[in-house]
Amino acid sequence: MTEQEILKELENFDTPSITNVVATYPNNPLCLGLYNPWLENWYTDQTIKCMYPELGARCGYAVTCTFALPDAGFSRLSFMDVSEALDASPKPTVLALEQKFPPEIAGKVGLAGGNMTTTMKALGCVGCVSNGPSRDIDEIRPMEFQYLLTGISPGHGDQAVQAVNVPVSICGMDVAPGEIIHMDENGAVKFPADRMAEVLANVKELIAGEEALQERVKKATNIAELRAAYRGEEYGDDEEE
Repeated sequence: MTEQEILKELENFDTPSITNVVATYPNNPLCLGLYNPWLENWYTDQTIKCMYPELGARCGYAVTCTFALPDAGFSRLSFMDVSEALDASPKPTVLALEQKFPPEIAGKVGLAGGNMTTTMKALGCVGCVSNGPSRDIDEIRPMEFQYLLTGISPGHGDQAVQAVNVPVSICGMDVAPGEIIHMDENGAVKFPADRMAEVLANVKELIAGEEALQERVKKATNIAELRAAYRGEEYGDDEEE
């Protein structure tokens, strides 16, 4: 399979399943153990919201940037530089956009609207993850472009790109350029691009095991049979999961 085929197939699985094989269960043979589950910032927290849950999962190479208020001493970058980075990256891409606005206005930044989204999609980008709000939700919906944001806001003032393809931190997830981001209504997770084939193989096996377990559980009629059903499953640490 090509990398693009692998990424497309990963979109058939939800983000929690991807986290399970990336790092959630380090003692499970199907878990790659790529990060300490609690001590590293490899997935998003509860502050992020999916704007279009009906679209399902999106998966792609991370292109990163930071936005903030204009700085009189630095005006070298624009969204065209972000666009060039999207164009230069392997496809598909997910834009990881860190917002660095003052607290008093951070909740009122309707940052990426219809024009930016049209540009991103034209360059092979399938989604954007950001630690702030955005806007034009109705205009963007027919584009089938996924957004994970902290909320929505209708307007904004002057803003400027401060960096492109640098490490960013978004709602509990630290992302470096070129990592893979998998995102859906549950949030987002990242992992190294060179492990994508392993992630796909393991999540397929994990889901097959979960489906077999659920079929056994459905047939249980008492606690003894339920315990027996769980004893035949290798996923997780105990009968509570």
